[in-house]
Amino acid sequence: MSASTLKRTRRNPAPALKPEQGRGGSSIERQRRKLLVPFVGPAFLFYTVLFIVPAIAAVWISLNEWAGSGPMTFVGFKNYIQVFQDPLFVKSFGNTLLLLFVVGAAIFILAFAMTLVLRDMAAKKIARNVIFFPHLINALVFGILAGFIFNPGGMVNSLLKPLGVTEPPAWLAQDNIFPLIMATMVLTTTGYFTTIIMAGVDRIPPYFYEDCALAGATALQRLRYVILPLTWDVFGTCAVLWTISSVKIFEIIWVFGGSSGAGLPPTQTWSVAVYTYVTAFSGMSTPAYGAATASAIISLALVTVLVVLLRRAMRRDAIEF
Repeated sequence: MSASTLKRTRRNPAPALKPEQGRGGSSIERQRRKLLVPFVGPAFLFYTVLFIVPAIAAVWISLNEWAGSGPMTFVGFKNYIQVFQDPLFVKSFGNTLLLLFVVGAAIFILAFAMTLVLRDMAAKKIARNVIFFPHLINALVFGILAGFIFNPGGMVNSLLKPLGVTEPPAWLAQDNIFPLIMATMVLTTTGYFTTIIMAGVDRIPPYFYEDCALAGATALQRLRYVILPLTWDVFGTCAVLWTISSVKIFEIIWVFGGSSGAGLPPTQTWSVAVYTYVTAFSGMSTPAYGAATASAIISLALVTVLVVLLRRAMRRDAIEF
């Protein structure tokens, strides 16, 4: 090859090989598009029928007055305005926030404390199973048991009488029942989040603790600089799970509150989920499906906003280990 030919070759190199292309792109892209319909289509159809269509229908119902049968009357945002002006909804909304923040804080503090206590125990697996067991019991069962335990002739008052308490507290009185419901939620849920947090702590490699020991770090420093940063994503996941669960709390309030003999739970104990059910199906001469659906959409909006804020507030750079 002559020098002039070599210079031309360097100046104009041979074009790189390109995949076979046509109007529809490369052959691999066309194959992907062909597989998109049979693989993604059924899942998308399933999701549309079970989630998207009911969601659109719920929004439409919330904009109408409807008794569950017969014609609908379009009223716009009247249902939303009436819901926010209803003192029962305001009370229910406040109770839901108490369950979300107060009960949630108690659950996470206890769960993290139990994780630190059980982490180095020889019988850690047995203890973890024991504390997780209450979560396996249905909330309805816990509500019924709690009603029997705290009723005037229940187990708690029977144990207080030998101690000289002649007039035991009225545990199921309207002023006392909501704190009992909150305490029961802490009891039934702490074990579940303890298991998740403990799994996050267990995945931390031992050499982190060895480095802390060599550096002479205290237990508080190890907690601050090793355990919390490396389990921060676990706490974020638990916070999202509890946010979703707390807004949906219904069964234990309904059963626990109804155990006082009044049928419906006292209004002091209502959550948004209970308010929605009562508005739609019970306690009213004419069911108001439009108002009930509006309250359900408000709770959905609350969950969405809180989850977005939680994800933003707890966002940190991922630590690989």
